[in-house]
Amino acid sequence: MPSETTQLLRRDSALLRAVADGRGEIVHGGKLMLFLDGRMFPDREAARRLIQAGVVAQPGLGTGRWPARLTRSGERELAKLSG
Repeated sequence: MPSETTQLLRRDSALLRAVADGRGEIVHGGKLMLFLDGRMFPDREAARRLIQAGVVAQPGLGTGRWPARLTRSGERELAKLSG
C-alpha cells in the first residue's frame, strides 16, 4: 500500500520538478503561496501540502519571498518518481 507521501508526490510531481529546477518561490505572509516562474500557482494549498509532507523546506522566519527548495526527503522521493 503506498504511503501518503508517495500519493502526494505522484499528484504533485510537476511542482516538485519545478522546485528542484530552481523555478519556485514561496511567499510567506498571512498564507503560504507558491510562485513558479514568477507567477502565483493557482493551487494555494500546494505549498502548505508539500511542506507538511516534508518534501519542500519550510521558508525562513518572518514575511517575505523565499526560494523554494526540496528537502533531502523530497529529493529522494522525486528520484524515485523519475525512475
